[in-house]
Amino acid sequence: MDNDATLDLLAKTALSQAQAGADVVAPSAMMDGQVRAIREALDREGFAHVPVLSYAVKYASAFYGPFREAAQSAPGFGDRSGYQMDPRAGLWDALREAALDDLEGADMLMVKPALPYLDVLSALKGRFAKPLFAYQVSGEYAMLKAAALRGWLDERRAVLESLFALRRAGAQGILTYYALEAARWLREA
Repeated sequence: MDNDATLDLLAKTALSQAQAGADVVAPSAMMDGQVRAIREALDREGFAHVPVLSYAVKYASAFYGPFREAAQSAPGFGDRSGYQMDPRAGLWDALREAALDDLEGADMLMVKPALPYLDVLSALKGRFAKPLFAYQVSGEYAMLKAAALRGWLDERRAVLESLFALRRAGAQGILTYYALEAARWLREA
């Protein structure tokens, strides 16, 4: 992985997204310095108003499996643990990664995946005064969906319970495959 060459490409990509009308750019590459490179490029080209949602704490998680299978994006060799966080890492590592992105100019911070890292969400909420997002990934969705299909749990109740847990832990925004259903269920409540 060539970190510095990747930074230039990430900045160009974010700039093209802003030029195309993106309301937010959300780089997920986990390259060192990516937030600063993107923020500087956006500011320099007149897009200071476009916020950067940083995937500040992104783990090399087993919960990405269903997405990778559907998108056929599994690594051809090796894995992504060289640049995504080790799930065994301590809380200090998550705080350090978020602090670096904060210093580089991130407008919002995100934890991915969400449910296995409620402790991280809570710790970030207590430390950073900016919007915090949680990404409920494909494996979390698949677990809930499969259990509901088998009759092992009430899907609506379990999904809403998981989303309330994310909110309670500190997430102010949640990205989830259940977005449409959750919106409908909450309106019906």
